[in-house]
Parts: sequence; C-alpha cells; structure tokens
Amino acid sequence: MPTDTPGASLRAALARQNQEAHLLAATCPSRAVLSHLTSRWAVLVLVLLLSGTRRFSELRREVGGVSEKMLAQTLEALAGDGFVLRQAYLVIPPKVEYSLTPLGREAAERLAVLVDWIEDNYPRIEQARAALDAAPAAQNAA
Repeated sequence: MPTDTPGASLRAALARQNQEAHLLAATCPSRAVLSHLTSRWAVLVLVLLLSGTRRFSELRREVGGVSEKMLAQTLEALAGDGFVLRQAYLVIPPKVEYSLTPLGREAAERLAVLVDWIEDNYPRIEQARAALDAAPAAQNAA
C-alpha cells in the first residue's frame, strides 16, 4: 500500500475494522459473542445491571439458581466481550463492582425487551405447552 497517499493507512485500518460478522457462517467468531450474550445467566445479569452497579455477592443473591462458578464465568465472558466493566478496589476486604459499558447497555436494553415479553406472555406459553402435552394423550385415546 502506498504510504505517500494521505489517509491511505487510516482508510485501510477502518476497512479492516468494518468487516461484517456473519453469524450463520460456522467459523464466524461472532458466534462466541452470541453464545455469551444469550446464555441464561448473561441475560439475567445484563438486565439486572441496567438498574445500576452491583457487587458479585449482590448479583449472586439476585440471580436465583446461579452457582458462584457460573456467575464468575459469565461475568468474565461479558467483560471480555466489552459488555461489562469489572472495577476492583484495593481495599480490605477486597471489593469488586460490575457495571455496564455503553456497549453493554445497548445489548441489555434489547435483552430487557425480550425478558419483558417472556414475562408478559408466559401464560400463553404455558397454554401452548399444555396443548402440546395434551395432543399425544388425545392421539393415544383415539
């Protein structure tokens, strides 16, 4: 690439940055991000962090059923992808807080819509499940 063309290096760097993700491609590295972002625990953590910064122990209490190990792995993955900021304070006892980055806030706001939809429509989902469960029984009786 010619270095005497003004801005050529910058344009090349920007072109490399703007490569598109192709989630449907088996080898696309963005699939790891999808996996991190849409895991059961990540969705719940991100939605909780929408309301503010939390310590690890607070998250553990508020996210029912998550193990300490799974929460730690989830937070590590979300921090690695740039969705969560981990702030460690050099105090005794140690203090670590988690909050959303601007990118994390964008993702969490979208996930919150899905969480709200599931909660609002859960009775309909239960009805669909019950109807599906009843269908084999009706077929066996016939």
